[in-house]
Amino acid sequence: MSTLRLGVSLQPRWPHADATAVLRAASHAEDLGFDHMAMGNRLLDSGFGLDADPLVLLAAVSAAARRLRLLTSVLVAPYYPPLVLANQAATLDVISGGRLILGIGTGWNPDEFAALGLQTKERGARTDDHLAAAKALWSQRPADFDGSFTTLRGARLGVPPVTPAGPPLWIGGHSDAALRRALRFGDGWYGTGVSAADLTDLRRRLHELDDGTGKAERLTLAAAAFLTPPGVPAVTEPPGRPLGGDAATAASVVDDLGRLAEAGLTTCTLWLPIAAEHVEKAMDWVAAEVAPQLG
Repeated sequence: MSTLRLGVSLQPRWPHADATAVLRAASHAEDLGFDHMAMGNRLLDSGFGLDADPLVLLAAVSAAARRLRLLTSVLVAPYYPPLVLANQAATLDVISGGRLILGIGTGWNPDEFAALGLQTKERGARTDDHLAAAKALWSQRPADFDGSFTTLRGARLGVPPVTPAGPPLWIGGHSDAALRRALRFGDGWYGTGVSAADLTDLRRRLHELDDGTGKAERLTLAAAAFLTPPGVPAVTEPPGRPLGGDAATAASVVDDLGRLAEAGLTTCTLWLPIAAEHVEKAMDWVAAEVAPQLG
């Protein structure tokens, strides 16, 4: 659609009576020229949107739309044992022809961690362990690995990924620990609700933490941004400043996206806090009024 790649989040609460609505929306997004579809990761009902498993839902999207990239936004690494994570991600990487991007986070929900028998305080260490083990499984046959929570001996992953060394990892988070994780494991950094000033500061911090390896300069910078198009009612308050302000216009949205692109953002996921029945209308507006001005 433009030099700044735009995608759409699949978070609206889709009607259970019409399970194919989300797939029709994905197909429509592809027809309009969007870059990707994104799906978050919640296990318990949040009351916030569609709380499906992202890898399962994106597998269905990969069949409904044959060009769109598939982004987990974000997948909570501690929820998935490393072998399961590596196998499921590799499976989706294969069936989608290499279109999967794993946006990865440490998670935050104490109820979900407790239900899984996990300790929230271990989420960072588990994320590092699971990512390192998964990368070993994707790149080595057989794989040996010794981590804080995972041990592998001569492990051969059942489904080798089609993408060399596995799907790209975009690491979420704003803390120094998250940025170090992005530099260690990631092909990109993934944020939420950032401003151009935030991105400028983030790039500075990445370079300071990089220790001269040059990795900071090579990371993809991507983020989710909140958008309620004019004439479309919001059904929930966005957890941050929306694109274009509280009363968005095409001009104000384009201005915000342009500033983000100038600050280094290359990919933006549009999170739409609207009812499912208005998603296609919202995508039509972005494709007609915003995307043509971003070139």
